[in-house]
Amino acid sequence: MKTFNTLQDERMSDWFKEDPKRFEKFSLTVGDILLDYSKNLITEESIEQLVDLANDSDLKNKMNALFSGEKINFTEERAALHTALRDDKNPDITATLQKMEKFVHKIREEKEITDIINIGIGGSHLGPEMVIQALRDPKSSLRCHFISNVDNTHIDEVLNQLNPDTSLFIISSKTLSTLETLSNIKKIRERFTQKLNFVAVTANPKKALEIGVSEDHIFPFWDFVGGRYSVWSAVGLPVALMIGMDKFLEFLKGANAMDQHFHTAPFKRNMPVILALLGIWYINRFDATTQAIIPYSDRLNLLPMYLQQADMESNGKTVDREGNTLQTATGPILWGAQGINGQHAFYQLLHQGSHLVPIDFILVAEGSNDILVGSALSQAQALMEGKSYDDVLAELMASGMPEEKAKQLAPHKVIPGNKPSNIIFLKALTPFNLGALIALYEHKIFVQGMIWNINPYDQWGVELGKQLLTPILKELTTTTSTTQYDSSTNGLINFYKKNT
Repeated sequence: MKTFNTLQDERMSDWFKEDPKRFEKFSLTVGDILLDYSKNLITEESIEQLVDLANDSDLKNKMNALFSGEKINFTEERAALHTALRDDKNPDITATLQKMEKFVHKIREEKEITDIINIGIGGSHLGPEMVIQALRDPKSSLRCHFISNVDNTHIDEVLNQLNPDTSLFIISSKTLSTLETLSNIKKIRERFTQKLNFVAVTANPKKALEIGVSEDHIFPFWDFVGGRYSVWSAVGLPVALMIGMDKFLEFLKGANAMDQHFHTAPFKRNMPVILALLGIWYINRFDATTQAIIPYSDRLNLLPMYLQQADMESNGKTVDREGNTLQTATGPILWGAQGINGQHAFYQLLHQGSHLVPIDFILVAEGSNDILVGSALSQAQALMEGKSYDDVLAELMASGMPEEKAKQLAPHKVIPGNKPSNIIFLKALTPFNLGALIALYEHKIFVQGMIWNINPYDQWGVELGKQLLTPILKELTTTTSTTQYDSSTNGLINFYKKNT
């Protein structure tokens, strides 16, 4: 049996030559999504070992706990039932979808609204914006804007484009206590003196009434919905307004189809489980600290940023469920960009740098073109095959270069290769397929959290900065020099005061 140590010394390119059926063995399809994971540093024995790891982690029972609504987010005593948002069984969720449908139909049919402005941050912003960019109708006259940043330049750029009488402002916040969101609402009301069209998407309807939103314009979501999983809820209202409620429901159905596959498929043929196990393989056995998400579709340009929150806010932990300090690394530093642009930016490091960076290439067949798809496939092949010193030297000398000069140049042109990647190929970028794709990554993140024995549904690290912000804000409004913090914070506060 080939072990981890022996695999490090082998070449993927040799495995493809030895086994013409490697692609068949290491690829699988769910609906319109193909996953090719054959360009990974794995053998059939490796997959068996990884599946054993999943079984040893009691993964199946933990999956059942997720879908049954147990309080798996134990530090906050909550379920993580984002899957319920798309299974059509909960009457409260169904009622909210029906309320959304009536509202969306009214706005789209009356055509009095020209601009939708989503005011929210984190999951209340990243999900809707990413989905709208992916599924938008370029011919639609309805425009959607997102205000998340408290930078005045950003807010002014949006507000300067608006006619307030034909604008719909959607306040999207679970608690309606997020400082950035409340600050932006205040700035908008100060800018426009007339009565504005406000809608609230929140788990705190009482607070929405207090800030002046009418009851019929309040759309609820619930504590069991984490912010980074909330696009499936009423947080997706701007999505429904932009693409239509029928397509939004298709988006939910696609996610539900992936939920069913994840819940029922055996681990060796389970797409989220396979992706999760490969990630653990590289993080914990090859010490790969980062992962790249590289879509070869401009419409998916925001997907890497969306998945950054989904992954890094979930599994960026150093303590296990029992409160013990972990002895292994957990979630990767996730990054990426649109592939064609990336080829002329960061691919040099991927090919010749010292870092091992596993990559998910995401491609869309329908509506694409040969150069786009060919570029992704050639990059994946180059990362896998590389180019040896002997091949470079022979190529240089065949071009007529003197042998001595060729030997000097050859080391600089060697490409190590043996770099792993997955290809995730969508037949078409439809609402259904995008829903399935996002759910695929959600479940991948869950599986990794369960195997690492951490809670992927809390985010206490986010809260500390919020706690420290309040006293610093008070300090910034005083006229005297501060000395109550560390010397760095004191110096920076005083610099700001002197220069504003």
